[in-house]
Amino acid sequence: MNYKETLEYLSPSFQQVGASAYKPGLARSVALDNQMQNPHREYHTIHVAGTNGKGSVSHLLAAVLRSANYKVGLYTSPHLVDFCERIRVNGKKISKRYVIEYVERYKSFIKAQKPSFFELTTGLAFEFFRHKKVDFAIIEVGLGGRLDSTNIINPLLSVITNISFDHTQYLGNTLTQIAAEKAGIMKPYVPVVIGEIGSEEIKHVFGEKAKTMKSPVYFAETEKVLTSAQKLENGKWEFSSTDYGRFNGELKGLVQKQNARTVLTALRLLETMHVKIPHNAVKKAFAHVTELTGLAGRWQTIHTKPLIICDTGHNIGAWESLTIDLQQAAKKHQTLRIIFGVVNDKDIEPVLAILPKAAVYYFTQASINRSLPVRQLTEKTRNFHLQGKSFDTVREAVKAAIKDAHSKDMIFIGGSTFVVADALPLFSTNYI
Repeated sequence: MNYKETLEYLSPSFQQVGASAYKPGLARSVALDNQMQNPHREYHTIHVAGTNGKGSVSHLLAAVLRSANYKVGLYTSPHLVDFCERIRVNGKKISKRYVIEYVERYKSFIKAQKPSFFELTTGLAFEFFRHKKVDFAIIEVGLGGRLDSTNIINPLLSVITNISFDHTQYLGNTLTQIAAEKAGIMKPYVPVVIGEIGSEEIKHVFGEKAKTMKSPVYFAETEKVLTSAQKLENGKWEFSSTDYGRFNGELKGLVQKQNARTVLTALRLLETMHVKIPHNAVKKAFAHVTELTGLAGRWQTIHTKPLIICDTGHNIGAWESLTIDLQQAAKKHQTLRIIFGVVNDKDIEPVLAILPKAAVYYFTQASINRSLPVRQLTEKTRNFHLQGKSFDTVREAVKAAIKDAHSKDMIFIGGSTFVVADALPLFSTNYI
């Protein structure tokens, strides 16, 4: 099979079809892992879970360790443009040839066990990291934690960024239920960093689970790793830290202050485990994380005049911060234009309720089966006094927004990872 045929051969991904691709439980992952002779045991791993921020935190940790001269694997999901984005070593994507060979190698197992797309992808990442002889692998949870296929590892360190409402049909309808699912990544005696406490109830859930696992637990908000954090005029950050002095953060958005605190707490713990992390490695990593890791879609500037920014935030927790960012940015621009689409398996009313009212909207749908049809989306927006037009494709919405925009306007693209995924290739091919 060629690369395209190989991806089509794999069972449909959760990214494409949602619930029908979700297979909870670890039995198939354990069976595949045994078939591969347990590759993840041959290098150190750091496990990262959480509702929001786990992508940024994972990339920052990978960037720091790479800058400290370690060989680092990074496994994240979903991808934006190409499947190979999910698996990287020192920022370089896995080759299409390796993906093809992996599927051919385990085709009989796939036929017999019928693992999910994500289970196979996780196994592929673990094996590839062994093949490349990495020192560390940063492993981002796909969904939840307790039953996620990544949860077969025994990491050096666990990180849970925060808890918010997302994937409630799988993880529970309350924040404490969701916290319990994500706390499932805790392993006996393995230290865990909690990025954001949220509430005393959530803190209690984490504390009780850590006590059961005999895992030392560290709450980043109380660790005093940051002495100051200032958002700069260009949207980036200037941080002052207890352990690494003053440095700049490339990633933009209000959430990056909390992400920095989480990463710095994790680094402090790694240093107690005799992982050497020079000050200049931290400074380089925070200032150049996108170059070092290939991170995209986090308050990313993809064009100027008009300013065009995209962000993959897609749940209420993310949008509580994004809305503030948009309102602040809108003050500096003539008109705020928002290209917005969502998937069909999320409760979007809480997000619609907080979207900026003083904006021109271009409602759309991404090119995946999970997209909420734009007509249904437009119908939902009427109760929230959001003004705009509907477009059947992201391409059409982008074209219309750019045609309408003045050079002093701002265009934001988001609502769903998949809207951003459809938009990004347009700019790499000089569509505008």
